[in-house]
Amino acid sequence: MATTATDRIRRTSVASVHVHYVAKAERKGRTRAEVDQVIRWLTGYSQDQLEALLAAKTDFETFFAGAPAMNPNRFLITGMICGYRVEEIEDPFMREIRHLDKLVDELAKGKAMEKVLRGS
Repeated sequence: MATTATDRIRRTSVASVHVHYVAKAERKGRTRAEVDQVIRWLTGYSQDQLEALLAAKTDFETFFAGAPAMNPNRFLITGMICGYRVEEIEDPFMREIRHLDKLVDELAKGKAMEKVLRGS
């Protein structure tokens, strides 16, 4: 059975991508704290839980499956990311990945945190 891109993403550690999210945000004058705030908003993890998951090199599949409270407002995240319309992605796992990508992208583009977090 061939390994798909989705399979690779499921097994990728959140920590290995988190450093890129932070670097992207910092290049645009944002902070790691803001990136972490976006992740906590989306998933419901506390900062301590997030730090532990990053240190443990938890993969994305486990990360999303164990999220304490996926934010119901995440479905307000729309638009294009990586060539796909977020709201049209059928695979629930890939939609969550793209929600996170889109939030970090909006943060890096200078959007106000209130707007990035959909007013909450």
